Amino acid sequence: MTENRRFLLRRRPDGDPVRDDFELVSAPVPSPPPGGFVMRNHYCSIDPAMRGWMDDEPSYMPPIALDDPVRATTVGVVHASDNDDYAVGQWVMGLNAIEEYSVVTPGHFTAPVDVEAVDSPTRFLTAMGAVSLTAYFGMTDVAKPKAGETLCVTGAAGAVGSVVGQIGKIHGCRVIGIAGGAEKCRRLTEDYSFDVAIDYRGKDIEELRAEIAQAAPDGLDMVFENVGSPIMEAEVFNLATHARIVLCGLISEYNAEERVGLRNLWQLIVHQATIHGFLIADYAPRFPEGGAKIMEWVREGKLRIDEDVQEGIENSYDTFMRLFSGANEGKQILKLP
Repeated sequence: MTENRRFLLRRRPDGDPVRDDFELVSAPVPSPPPGGFVMRNHYCSIDPAMRGWMDDEPSYMPPIALDDPVRATTVGVVHASDNDDYAVGQWVMGLNAIEEYSVVTPGHFTAPVDVEAVDSPTRFLTAMGAVSLTAYFGMTDVAKPKAGETLCVTGAAGAVGSVVGQIGKIHGCRVIGIAGGAEKCRRLTEDYSFDVAIDYRGKDIEELRAEIAQAAPDGLDMVFENVGSPIMEAEVFNLATHARIVLCGLISEYNAEERVGLRNLWQLIVHQATIHGFLIADYAPRFPEGGAKIMEWVREGKLRIDEDVQEGIENSYDTFMRLFSGANEGKQILKLP
């Protein structure tokens, strides 16, 4: 190939992203920089966090610069190299962008991968990628589940939430999942072994509060939060004493013009609860440990990880927006054939 198609951020979204916020352009295939290499991206991880990177606001990562390609974790093959540690043809993953070819300077997020050890290279974006590792370390290191405790997961049918709930079951917990729609709730109980599935659609906070109370009469020992208010408020009203909240995401507020936040924060005092803002980046040195354990559970049939693979860089916008409509069924991935 002689061209590099790139999905650029042309303007910062105001609320829901629209097509005109982005542009697909073609450029020459780049050459490797000194000490670096050029990677041919085969698969891109499409994640809710990308929406936050599009805003010009302080965050844990710098915003995507206008006219730059949209940042994404990718897995692919070394196309050209000026680095002896990364030979042409070698499979690699790293934090790059939605583009067919990325210029890579090896660093914190770049690592070679062994595709012979997995059934698909996409596993490095799912089972052995940041999504499953977020669930693994968020549960084992922060929530610290104990057998007999009750865990509530929001965004439970999503890529992170579905793994969180299954890890809770592996540790002997009662698991309640909150998701949108009958089909997603069916998947929670039938595919992921959740004990209870609650459909939030069409319900106000009082109805959700009552359903959670019925599912967890002794309160929630753990909450793994991916969505935010008002669902989170209903959970907080149902905490057990010394409950632990892992605050992983707030997808309900990413496109909002005004962010509501948690209006019943005082309940954390009432229940002597803790809330922990969680980012996976701190655990990068331990990724091999987490990935090995996750693949062990997958091989043992204890953990199911679904992938939703859409194809074609020309479908980047539609694939990204599937995250916010709830159309994705599993970890959202974009294949660049």
